[in-house]
Amino acid sequence: MATISPIVTIMIKAAEKAARSLVRDFGEVEQLQVSRKGPADFVTAADKRSEEILFEELKKARPAYSFMMEESGEVKGDDTSHVWIIDPLDGTHNFMHGIPHWAISIGLEKNGEIQAGIVYDPIKDELFRAEKGTGAFVSNKRIRASGRTNMELCTFGFGNPTQEPKFRTKYFQELQAVSAVSPMVRRSASAALDLCYVAAGRFDGYWERGVHPWDVAAGLLIIKEAGGIASSIDNSENPVYSRNVVAANSQIHGNLRTLIQNASKTMAA
Repeated sequence: MATISPIVTIMIKAAEKAARSLVRDFGEVEQLQVSRKGPADFVTAADKRSEEILFEELKKARPAYSFMMEESGEVKGDDTSHVWIIDPLDGTHNFMHGIPHWAISIGLEKNGEIQAGIVYDPIKDELFRAEKGTGAFVSNKRIRASGRTNMELCTFGFGNPTQEPKFRTKYFQELQAVSAVSPMVRRSASAALDLCYVAAGRFDGYWERGVHPWDVAAGLLIIKEAGGIASSIDNSENPVYSRNVVAANSQIHGNLRTLIQNASKTMAA
């Protein structure tokens, strides 16, 4: 087991503190399902509380670092070469409906490259982590992407761009193309966890359009350190910022990316 560095230890402690708040709030969600307004406002508040805790803890540990956060946007620090990229609650819709599949994601970028990342699922008590060059782990156990080569036997995760109507037509075309090759296609509604599941060999691949840096920053490094490959769909941009991603084990990444690319071209034609 690789030694946990001081910077990753800081990230873990911040995530665990924020998770305690989210777990308490998650326990209240079921009681709100019958209310007129529903749990949306409550979950938004829970999301913001989690982000505030993460910001305070990380700021205390590294006062000069900058931030990129889902709720609060960018906060420039004296050190702009180091950036915390934070999703305080990835899987908001799951959380809102009482589905126990959501996570906290923290990535640390240095000079445009992700150096460390954690994704914490407090309900299952699974903490995925990676630091550049040291491998990927879940709950202190080394993880590796799968070695499957036959796409018919693979399980794929995907994301539905519910907030981005401009991506929906491509999404349906891509889903049809991948489903025609593999019957095992799943949507679990947490990009951060889905990427970690690719890293752990639970999924063989994953793709999504409409993602943001905070959705994927940590997970992309975890995949890379687990021996998988992640790229933008057209393979020309940094997938942290490309607004789309395709990730898979090293054996099938190229085939999955080509399949998705061709589905989009077919639609355009």
